[in-house]
Amino acid sequence: MPIAVLLRALLLGALVLVLSACGRGDGGGGRGPAPVPVTTLELQPVRWTDELKALGTAQARESVTITASVTQAIASVEFESGQYVGKGQPLVTLVQGQQAAGVAEAEAQLRNEEQLYERSRQLAERQLVSRADLETRRAALEAARARVATQRATVADRVIRTPFAGVLGLRLVSAGSLVTPGTPITTLDDVSLIKLDFTVPEAQLPQLQVGQRVNARSNAWPGETFSGTIASIDSRVDAVSRAVTVRAEIPNPDGRLRPGMLLEVGVERAARQALAIPELAVQQNGSRSSVFVVAEDGASVREVPVQLGSRRFGEVEVVSGLEAGDRIVVEGTVRLRDGARIREVKPGADGDGAVPAGKAPGKTEG
Repeated sequence: MPIAVLLRALLLGALVLVLSACGRGDGGGGRGPAPVPVTTLELQPVRWTDELKALGTAQARESVTITASVTQAIASVEFESGQYVGKGQPLVTLVQGQQAAGVAEAEAQLRNEEQLYERSRQLAERQLVSRADLETRRAALEAARARVATQRATVADRVIRTPFAGVLGLRLVSAGSLVTPGTPITTLDDVSLIKLDFTVPEAQLPQLQVGQRVNARSNAWPGETFSGTIASIDSRVDAVSRAVTVRAEIPNPDGRLRPGMLLEVGVERAARQALAIPELAVQQNGSRSSVFVVAEDGASVREVPVQLGSRRFGEVEVVSGLEAGDRIVVEGTVRLRDGARIREVKPGADGDGAVPAGKAPGKTEG
C-alpha cells in the first residue's frame, strides 16, 4: 500500500506540472489570453454632407386628357400617337356641315344689316330719318355681328386643338367615330419639366426649404442622377401619417423622365461637421449599436454604445457616444469583448507588423 500511495502522488504532481506549463504557454507568463491584433483610428470631425431619402411620383408640368365638347362624328384625325405638338395645333376635326351653313347664313344677314345701317346713316345726315331709327338699325347690325361670332364659335368647337405644347399619348379614336362631351381622344403632357411630389416626416421639416437641391434616380436609368430644386412645401402636415408633402421641379429636356415614374429622391442637406467612422467598426446587436474604444492604457478596449445617423460610401455618422480624439478599433473586432487586451498592427500586416498599442500606425517617436 505505501508503494501505491507513492505512485498516485507522483502522478498527481506530474499532472500539476503539465497544467502549469500549459497555462504559462497560452497566457504569456500566466497573464491570461494573448492580446488581439487590431487596427485603430483616431476620430476627428469631418465635413459631412448627406441626403434625406424619400420616394416620389413623377408628374408632367402640364397634363390633360383631350376630349370633345360637343356630340358629333369625327371627320378627320390629324395626329399620331407619341407626336410632339405645339400650342393650338389641330388634332381632330368633327363633321361641321350644318354649322358651316349656319356661318354662311349669319354672314349674309350681317351684310344685309350693314347695307341697311349705311343707308339709314346717310338719310340721318340729311335729317330724313330720325336718330331713333338710326339707333335701331345700329342695334340690328350689332346683333347680326354677334350671330356671326356665335356661328363661327360653333364651327371652332368642331376643331379640337392643343391647349399647350407637349407630347401626345395614344390615339383613342378614328375617323367616323362618334364622340360626346367627355369622350377621351388622347392625352397631352408637357414633360419639359417634371414635378416630383414626395413626403417626408414632420420631424425633418426644419431641414427643408424652397430652392434646396434634390437628386432623383430611376430604375429605368440606372446609374444616372436627375437634379432639380424644391419648388414648394405643403402648408399642412397630414394628421394621419404626420408627414408633409414636398414638390420638386426637375428639368427634363430630353424627355427621359415620364409621368407616373417612381423615383428615389435625395434632398441634399447643408454640410456640417460630424464624427464619421467606418461601418466595419460598428457592432450591431439587434437595434443596439456599439464600438470598441481603446482605453486610456492603450492596451485594452471598452465597448461603448453609440447612436448612429446617416450613412454614405461605407461610412456612418456618429450622433452620440463618441468624442473627437477617441481611438476606435476598425479591424479585428470579431475576437474582442469588453476589457479585452489588444496590440495594434498596421492595416493589412500580419503579427510581425505590430506597432505599439496606442500609437498611430506608421508613426515613430521623436
